Amino acid sequence: QEATADRLAFWEKQANELYWDKPFTKTLDWSDAPFAKWFSDGQLNVAFNCLDRHVLAGHGDRIALLFEGEPGDTATYTYDQLTTAVKKAANAFAKLGVGQGDVVAIYLPMIPEAVIAMLAVARLGAIHTVIFGGFSADALATRIGDADAKLVVTADGGFRKGKATALKPAVDDALSDGKCP
Repeated sequence: QEATADRLAFWEKQANELYWDKPFTKTLDWSDAPFAKWFSDGQLNVAFNCLDRHVLAGHGDRIALLFEGEPGDTATYTYDQLTTAVKKAANAFAKLGVGQGDVVAIYLPMIPEAVIAMLAVARLGAIHTVIFGGFSADALATRIGDADAKLVVTADGGFRKGKATALKPAVDDALSDGKCP
């Protein structure tokens, strides 16, 4: 019993390092065992905790994301720059009708925009599903349909194993002719 209390105190302390829109009052709800609910009466925004709180704490000029692509291209984002990019993407997704509880499929190469898209979706309270860039149009259509995705975020292409690969044609094919259930 004492060990359990110590573990709960540890996780409560960790959770209190985050910013909570609505603070939790119960660390663990085990009333429906074996299903556990952690911090179930609290509410937080993951994107805010990943970015905004660092900017507000005066760390906006620190590096948040350092990217190096396969062909040697690089990009560096400070917390302030990444927060701005995520807010712009979230606003664009919202204008396209994405809101809380919606699903957004992300079919991007390993580029900073993939991180930006995931955080933008989280900022809106929506759900993202990342789809591996090597999937065929049929496999992509199945995943988009199964997730009931409202939006697909993609790029023209990207690099994989030193080769340029097209992504957008697979999305176009997946969304054509009623392939998505």
